[in-house]
Amino acid sequence: MLKEDNMFTKIVNYCKACYNELAHETTWPTGRELTHSAMVVLSASLVIALVVFAMDSVFRFIMTGLYSIGN
Repeated sequence: MLKEDNMFTKIVNYCKACYNELAHETTWPTGRELTHSAMVVLSASLVIALVVFAMDSVFRFIMTGLYSIGN
């Protein structure tokens, strides 16, 4: 029974420590910082998507040319 109490106490202490860290010791970003970070991620995602699209288009053009030579 003592071992179960000890395990329960450890879990409760862990949950209390997690709450304390999240509620009192974590620095959360402001709304402006969060918006800026979201815009950076969105911009980077669009740039990467455009690069992949361009690479795919070039590869398709090259492969179409090679297949048309073979026929």
